[in-house]
Amino acid sequence: MTEPEHSGPDPITGEGRRLIGLAYRLLGSLADAEDVVQETYARWYAMSRRQQEAIESPGAWLTKVAGRICLDVLGSARARRERYVGEWLPEPLPEDRTEWINGRSGGAVDPADRVTLDESISMAFLVVLESMTPAERVALILHDVFRYSFAEVAEIVGRTPAACRQLAWSARRRVRESQAPPAPAARRSGIVREFKQAWEAKDIDALIGLLDPDATAIADGGGVVNAVLRAVEGAERIARYAVDIAGWVPDLTLLERTVNGQPGLVARRDGVTVMVVAFDVATDRIKHIWAVRNPEKLRPWTVGPARHLTFPAVVSSDS
Repeated sequence: MTEPEHSGPDPITGEGRRLIGLAYRLLGSLADAEDVVQETYARWYAMSRRQQEAIESPGAWLTKVAGRICLDVLGSARARRERYVGEWLPEPLPEDRTEWINGRSGGAVDPADRVTLDESISMAFLVVLESMTPAERVALILHDVFRYSFAEVAEIVGRTPAACRQLAWSARRRVRESQAPPAPAARRSGIVREFKQAWEAKDIDALIGLLDPDATAIADGGGVVNAVLRAVEGAERIARYAVDIAGWVPDLTLLERTVNGQPGLVARRDGVTVMVVAFDVATDRIKHIWAVRNPEKLRPWTVGPARHLTFPAVVSSDS
């Protein structure tokens, strides 16, 4: 005998945005995040109405399930990324997706531990997350960003609250050690604008002046397009490679855009986005550049068929 249909509002209406925001931060991929949320909802609707009504907080249940699925995905993702051609970077988010993916936050947390929603989707922060264990990532994001207690985090990670507190502490230390204090927002925008102008002018000296002497640049082509297979290190090497790109693709148009909540650049050719560039600016210099050229990761940035740019590959920072 089938059970009668649900009456009244669906108790999980409105949870999707928060779950997508959680899964994206944990996985660095919007496509993977959407898959996680679909699987989470599938598990909810696979239950009987009686089972659903027995759950005191549907939102907490969905978070727990999504977190556990993300832990499984992170475990398999590590193996997949070892086989990835070249460097792997998180999928960049355009401004409209940035606003959409910022789920709610609530509850009390020590201000010293707090990571704001905008900071937690910056490319710099997501790249640091890649260096963490899956459990560290989940503990940090759930507690510091989404304000869940360590007791709640423990239910997802499968460890004690004390162990989860230690995981979050270790994760915060990784963030502090890898990131210099950022420049003020207006200054970051100004430096990115100056970099764009110097890039368009093929002014190597100006580019070098905007880059930290030990700056690094990483490109992600995903094996679909040839790209920088390893990080390019040093201001002069990065500047010369940027100028080379401008020479190889003279019809490239550079636009100032918000990338993961921070000032960045978008390169377009014939109206199609072919590269998204994110920056890490500390004091008055650019310390890191991340260029995403994998067409699969650029789908949210353009309408129309994907275009592939062909640049001579840089296979080593020593070459």
